[in-house]
Amino acid sequence: MTARSALVLAAALTLTGCSKKVISPLDRAEAANMASEADFAMNVHEWARAEGLYAKAAALCPDSGDTWITLGVARMKLNDHSGAKSAYKSAVGAFKSAFESDPSDSQALEKQAYVLVLLGRQDDARSVAAGARKDHPEDRLLRQFVDGGELERMIADPGLRDISP
Repeated sequence: MTARSALVLAAALTLTGCSKKVISPLDRAEAANMASEADFAMNVHEWARAEGLYAKAAALCPDSGDTWITLGVARMKLNDHSGAKSAYKSAVGAFKSAFESDPSDSQALEKQAYVLVLLGRQDDARSVAAGARKDHPEDRLLRQFVDGGELERMIADPGLRDISP
């Protein structure tokens, strides 16, 4: 590869990363169908098939934190710890963005904390939850999640070890 073609390729890759992908309703529908089929594959223990379908669904809708979580779980079933960790990190970002764009979406924050726990980042999960609780004292779901001890129960859940990288 010549220096000029390498420069053109680098510029093209840089420019494609500058804009946020617009997800069409058709993309969302296709991703939902793939995720549904992947859910079935998980139920019948076809981990590789499920992983491939979840990966395609996540590529179509990278803002779907739930898809990233299930992709991570499928990868853990395949003993792909680094792949699961990468998927879980993408889920954290998706849930963080969802909560930032809609601070009334307490469920996004709870899911973000859940994934942080999966990643072994319990202190970060506590910090995120406490910060949101402080910023949104009127939110009943956040109050229950933080003050009601749901986060601590989640952290203590021994079942999470099976899906943690």
